Amino acid sequence: MEFIPRLHDSFVRNLFNTMKILSSLIFGLFNFIPFVVLSQSFPVGHRTMNFTDPARNNRSVPSEVYYPGVTAGDNATAADGAFPVISFGHGFLMNYDSYLYLKDSLVPRGYIIVFTKTETGISPNHLEYGKDLAFLVVQMQTEGNSPSSPFYNHIDTTSAIMGHSMGGGASFLACENNPVPTVMVTFAAAETTPSAILAATEITIPALVFSADKDCVSPPAQNQLPMYDSLASDCKVFINIKGGGHCYFADYNFQCSLGEIGCQQNFTITREEQHKTTLDFLIPYLNYYLKKDDSSWVIFNDSLANSSRITYMKSCTTTGITNFPERKPFVVFPNPATGQVTIISDDRNEKINGIVIHSLTGMIVPGKYTLSAIGTDRELIDVSELQHGFYFLEVEGTHYKVTFKLVKN
Repeated sequence: MEFIPRLHDSFVRNLFNTMKILSSLIFGLFNFIPFVVLSQSFPVGHRTMNFTDPARNNRSVPSEVYYPGVTAGDNATAADGAFPVISFGHGFLMNYDSYLYLKDSLVPRGYIIVFTKTETGISPNHLEYGKDLAFLVVQMQTEGNSPSSPFYNHIDTTSAIMGHSMGGGASFLACENNPVPTVMVTFAAAETTPSAILAATEITIPALVFSADKDCVSPPAQNQLPMYDSLASDCKVFINIKGGGHCYFADYNFQCSLGEIGCQQNFTITREEQHKTTLDFLIPYLNYYLKKDDSSWVIFNDSLANSSRITYMKSCTTTGITNFPERKPFVVFPNPATGQVTIISDDRNEKINGIVIHSLTGMIVPGKYTLSAIGTDRELIDVSELQHGFYFLEVEGTHYKVTFKLVKN
């Protein structure tokens, strides 16, 4: 007779446990929905377009346009929303199809990339090439305002001019005395005629200059460093990728690889590794400036300070951020951590009022990890139960909310 109640108790316990699991899954799903929406991935649409610049005797500017689509493929309908435009310039004797890794990484994240196909020959006109890059930004904004365009109401007000090698140098020419683009980003930029180094003195928009320390085609000391030093931007950043090469900023291209054949044996990273490093910095940089995502500036600067893959320089008199200061008012140590972590206010006017740990996907990590009283200038937390990996530690103070990257060993 005791068998029946025991069976009943077991059934109830199993049912209760099942309901707990289902509740957790449902609760987790609702918590996860905002992140899914924020990180929406778009299919890649594509159009071949030939624009005409009436200001330069109707110069033809053939272009390949990749954009977030409702579906993937040629002439697909653009997805709902307005997206930032990136005008991209290729390297010497190269073309747009050497940079499709950028298309594959940026377009699904909600960017439009326009690749110009001009100046692909043996005697390129750098000045006209720079004008092409600048023209495409304005032209795409015009497309966004034209009811007859497939991009009507799909073009955001923010934009970037980017380029590699010769296209990087031409980007300097495009941005000289040009306040229309929001930012400029260059990869192993090469000196041009007229001089990109001289043009930099008249560039005031924010700029990110990439180089690779094994570049023997466009060595940083003679090209990107003088360009960076000459920039008049209120905020400029120089990133040098350790062990990388000139052509590794692109997909494989025979002509480019032929030009650096004498130094390829010096590379200590692969093309894929250089792509990953480039994108790890490029994406948060663009997200901050073109999508106005303040948290991306925190991630970008934290990566600058902590990445062993690069060396960098930065000169920023202002970033426009009010809640993420350049000088963080808190100190976190040890980091990496194994057990307990101490957080200290580095400002006598700042008290620690809240601590939250997020996973890399943005989800709050549950747990009672705070060990000491909130509202003081020193707090102790316990991270011993966290799995090994990377986290974001958010510290809310009296005046600031600051995010740190936390490494759990």
